[in-house]
Amino acid sequence: MMRNGKLGVVVFAAWLLASGSAGAHSNLRTRNVVLIVSDGLRWQEVFDGPEVGVMNNQSGGVSDPGGLRKEFLRQTPEESRQALMPFFWTVIARQGQLYGNRAKGSTAQVSNGLKFSYPGYNEMLVGYPDPRINRNGAGPNPNVTVFEWLNRMSEFHGRVAAFATWSVFTDIFNGERSGIYIYAGWNPVEARKLTPKLALLQELRATTPQLWEGNIYDSFLQASLKEHIPADRPRVLFVGYGETDEWAHSGRYDLYLRSAHHFDQFVADLWNTMQSLRQYKGKTTFVITTDHGRGRTAADWKDHGRDIEGAEEVWIAVLGPDTPPLGERARTAPATQGQVAATVAALLGKAYRQDVPAAAPPLPDATGLTH
Repeated sequence: MMRNGKLGVVVFAAWLLASGSAGAHSNLRTRNVVLIVSDGLRWQEVFDGPEVGVMNNQSGGVSDPGGLRKEFLRQTPEESRQALMPFFWTVIARQGQLYGNRAKGSTAQVSNGLKFSYPGYNEMLVGYPDPRINRNGAGPNPNVTVFEWLNRMSEFHGRVAAFATWSVFTDIFNGERSGIYIYAGWNPVEARKLTPKLALLQELRATTPQLWEGNIYDSFLQASLKEHIPADRPRVLFVGYGETDEWAHSGRYDLYLRSAHHFDQFVADLWNTMQSLRQYKGKTTFVITTDHGRGRTAADWKDHGRDIEGAEEVWIAVLGPDTPPLGERARTAPATQGQVAATVAALLGKAYRQDVPAAAPPLPDATGLTH
């Protein structure tokens, strides 16, 4: 029963020998980290593909179930998940690591007990839950995120940025205090140089009806982000997509699935774009996750929150030069959302918990580090 676990240890040990001990900061090849989030994307779809029981009009608001099944459903869950999220399962699963498939004994979950966005993002970015963050309208974050912590260091100062579809990220990152570059919601992009593409995006942003007042479309975010990266070359970047959560709350399983598929494409696009640039090629790690889960059943998949069973269940993926290719993890120690903050820092050779001892430790197999 432990054969796969032993194989993982052997692969990890061999990788460490080949890389010259990833535990030594001087040997880390990562120079840039991108933390990417798809809001409210369930682990069930990530690891098993679409849920057949929701691919209908009654439970999932699907007007063309046959067409949706043809689009994403295959003979096995493994084939279905790859059809839904091809980059995850052809690249990350082969070159990186994925945590959170509970069917294989790999769990990841939030610790804040509230199971909605602001508390989740705080836990993720600070390293621990804070009972003061108990609503999405909690205002500017009193806590210092790992992004702000890194921005205070000379080597990262001015090279830290956050792009997110949700306007509340201005508060989550405490934009006024942190000093990091934040693009959030429907606000216009501030750029040193207004390129023709950015000018067009500004016009479209100003003239497009806002389906969700505080949340811009993922495609707008992606287009703006791709202008920012080559121009400003951030070393630490947060990217937050929101449509998976919005369409789930709207009860549209078809659009939730398509948003998850587009999210996978956006991650692939970012990876390929950054690997084409000298600063990032072979020196960039992606940490990918979600802020909360959703209900487990056809009746409550649309929802999350304190009273929704399963909404505490999340997933985490890591892809980069310092992360051994252990693929889809099985029988791992439980992971928590709070480990993301220290993982981001550890990948850059920084010991976050020395300054923030309340933070959860980094994911050890993803970084080779334990502090």
